[in-house]
Amino acid sequence: MKFTRIPESAFKELVLNAGYLATTFDPAAGTAPEESALLGATTGGINFTAVPSFTDFGEDIDNCPKNMKELKQIESWEVKCSGTYVSASPTNVKSMLGAAEETTTSKVSKITPRNDLKDSDFTDLWLLCDYSDKHGTTNGGFCAIHMLNTLSTGGFSLQTGDKEKGQMSFEYTAHYSITAQDTVPCEVYIKAGEDEA
Repeated sequence: MKFTRIPESAFKELVLNAGYLATTFDPAAGTAPEESALLGATTGGINFTAVPSFTDFGEDIDNCPKNMKELKQIESWEVKCSGTYVSASPTNVKSMLGAAEETTTSKVSKITPRNDLKDSDFTDLWLLCDYSDKHGTTNGGFCAIHMLNTLSTGGFSLQTGDKEKGQMSFEYTAHYSITAQDTVPCEVYIKAGEDEA
């Protein structure tokens, strides 16, 4: 059966486990970010999507078939990341509220939402996953998705349950910038792992 097979490289090209969200990552170094950069523990995995929006300039032209490649253009990309946190920290609660301020007094953190957006509310976000058949702690492969100018667009919600962990759904959206209008607000880095020394 010549069509019942998988590529021989398949097991070297798997994205493994749920991954996690972090505020910083250096793909050139490939080292795991500091603990303070991790946003929180999740459940059910993390969903990333980058969906283009198209314009078909031929749709209103007589005798022109729909989806003619020469007349199709990308208008923009909608880049989103969603999932559910099961750990709450001042950092990830503030990130879910989007436009908010954090103040800490007597070891108590207070996060206060705002009605206005600031440029500092838009931050970069990384989805980091193990990748390939070699995923050791030093030379392991990775699949890293960089979301630019990210803002929470899903709001903040907390669902509790009897004898259950509280769950907080999140949705982050990457945004274009007026200073780099042609830059799509996401990048994907893939690095195969190598043998540990």
